[in-house]
Amino acid sequence: MDTRVSTIYFLTRRLGAWLLAVAVAYLLASVTATQSVINNLSGMGVHVQPGVRMQMTLSDILGMANMFLPMVAFALLMAFMTAALLCRWLARWRLPLYAVAGCVALITIHLTLHLAFGLTPIAIARTAGGLSLQGLAGAAGGVCYILLIKHQAIEDW
Repeated sequence: MDTRVSTIYFLTRRLGAWLLAVAVAYLLASVTATQSVINNLSGMGVHVQPGVRMQMTLSDILGMANMFLPMVAFALLMAFMTAALLCRWLARWRLPLYAVAGCVALITIHLTLHLAFGLTPIAIARTAGGLSLQGLAGAAGGVCYILLIKHQAIEDW
């Protein structure tokens, strides 16, 4: 019975860390995408007030949640499972492995959509710099996950 409780505790803590990592990656990816569009508008001479900028950002966070958030969640799940497997042999490289896994996960979303359907629904991912920013958002999610897991491992020890 004690083993089952500790397993449930372990999985619950990992699930919480994964959900927070997904939230971080999604929020950063969404905010950078929105701000990129707004900056492109500014480049065309359209002045966007700070209040409108914030409203557009919040609107995009909520509006992309039904399409983009599940993709981010699934991509990070697969990436973190792969990183966990690699950490069995490369334990010293845990932090960089999870950061790279998160980065690759978000970049893979955009490249897969482009290759499979010929479209890139998030405008920022149409440029190399924008795609890199999306990758950095995924890397931030990976770093968030591993820092939470490391903190939990220290507490449990």
